[in-house]
Amino acid sequence: MFQSRTHTCNDLRLSDAGKTVTIVGWMENVREVGANLAFVVVRDFYGTTQVVVETEEMMQIIKPLNKESTISVTGTVRERASKNPKLPTGEIEVVPTSISVLGRCRYNELPFEINRSRDADETLRLKYRYLDLRNPAVKNNIILRCNVVSALRAAMTAHDFLEITTPILTASSPEGARDYLVPARKHPGKFYALPQAPQQFKQLLMTSGFDRYFQIAPCFRDEDARGDRSPGEFYQLDMEMAFATQDDVFAILEDVLPPIFAKYGKYNVASSAPFRRIGFNEAMETYGSDKPDLRIDLTVQDATVFADCGFEPFAGNTVKAVVVSDCKLARKAIDKLLAEVEVQAGNKAYWVKVDENGELAGGIAKFLTGRKDELTAALGLKPGDFVGFTAGKKSAAQKTAGVLRTKLGYACEGHMDKERYEFCWIVDFPMYEIGEESGELEFCHNPFSMPNGGLEILEKAERGEIDPLSITAFQYDLVCNGVELSSGAVRNHDPEIMIKAFEMVRLGEEDVKSKFPAMYNAFCYGAPPHAGIAPGVDRMVMLLAGEESIREIIPFPMNKNAQDIMMGAPSTVEQKQLDELHIAITATEETAQ
Repeated sequence: MFQSRTHTCNDLRLSDAGKTVTIVGWMENVREVGANLAFVVVRDFYGTTQVVVETEEMMQIIKPLNKESTISVTGTVRERASKNPKLPTGEIEVVPTSISVLGRCRYNELPFEINRSRDADETLRLKYRYLDLRNPAVKNNIILRCNVVSALRAAMTAHDFLEITTPILTASSPEGARDYLVPARKHPGKFYALPQAPQQFKQLLMTSGFDRYFQIAPCFRDEDARGDRSPGEFYQLDMEMAFATQDDVFAILEDVLPPIFAKYGKYNVASSAPFRRIGFNEAMETYGSDKPDLRIDLTVQDATVFADCGFEPFAGNTVKAVVVSDCKLARKAIDKLLAEVEVQAGNKAYWVKVDENGELAGGIAKFLTGRKDELTAALGLKPGDFVGFTAGKKSAAQKTAGVLRTKLGYACEGHMDKERYEFCWIVDFPMYEIGEESGELEFCHNPFSMPNGGLEILEKAERGEIDPLSITAFQYDLVCNGVELSSGAVRNHDPEIMIKAFEMVRLGEEDVKSKFPAMYNAFCYGAPPHAGIAPGVDRMVMLLAGEESIREIIPFPMNKNAQDIMMGAPSTVEQKQLDELHIAITATEETAQ
């Protein structure tokens, strides 16, 4: 126990009545009920205790203080006359013999009420994050994060993984997002990069003879924010296994994660091992997403046969449908939902309803009425059903249908079991795709993944015997409740296969050597087959806490524009610092103003 206190503000019970104690904390609230009578709530990290001021001397100390001042109270514990069963300390109170002011709050008004900080504007919360974190509801999310990280470390260590830290200052690498660059003072004109992930280092550890590696790794990506992604930095449970297959990786996470979700999760029900495995193509066809929320019982059906119904947006396109039974949404709610789909997907959705007589009504019904029987048979329709449609190129129609499915699942009663954790693996991702800008073959995801079929399948594609777009990779995502927790892969550890994979996208051996020299050279010295994955710690804790925004579980998050408005970052620096780094700032429209 600290010298400054004998008990925390959550310790004292009725059995302590009569004891002389010292508690310390923030003065959360003061209620004066007489000239020399006041009830003071003292709060520390652990809880709250009521202090009853009954003398003029003590009142003179308390009265001038603003709320959130820190104080030390020494006094006698006694039984409360009016007990509060909602508080652990609700049966007692402390009658002070001395009160010391430890840290005075110099402001009469706070930016927000501490216990209602979550109702305040987010910008205000982030500016005064140190006050926001005093709110027990906010603080508990950070405690949860600490406990989850501790449990992850313990579980990985129990599975014989070694925790090894990898460099923060490294070389820029084309890994899919923008780098954060750090100028090298001793090497003018050159830059370090903060790692987007420890990807190359953990693979190099496997080639170095380490069998199982993990770390709670900080990653840095200059990306835009969204609900499940924080700009700037994030943390992941990074892991890699030598002489391992996809199934080996799955087995580890299926053993590590369920107990943690069971212990710390907001919901009591979670998938048990083995998690369901869904191929990428199946996921897109059935759910319109490669991160489906399996708590929703709705699926996507193909309705392309109705592309010629006379409705112009359907003509010549892939058409998808989502059927919702017993849908009670009113017209206004439908319009709002479809507008949200268009904003999120960038593509419109359409609808019809089946009335009590089995007739089509509303939306685009006039274009489909003449084929009502065909539509009813194709989609299994019955009175009361709602049908949402999407159209466009195949991928656009699928993705829009996926957004529509999720929105309908949340909005329509009886189609989503929200209070559970549903895990699944998405497997067999395409190795290649046609780039939207280039119009040529490009890597779809991780270029270091092993193709299904190895060198032989790549050579077949090279000879024109198969379509390169049909090649799948040993890539996999772990998805929970519609949130992508992590991506992983069996790595391409064979230099010959690696060169062939890059040749498919018009990059030769010299390109690979120049872009990834350490990894390529290491593989040439005999590399073990290896595989890994990296679940996002921030997203995991967000799911466990039942939060919709990832900023709620990060101690000091940035805002949506990647600004730390509490610390004033990013900020300008002195010219002397720029000169040392050989950096010149060119005028932009913003700096010119």
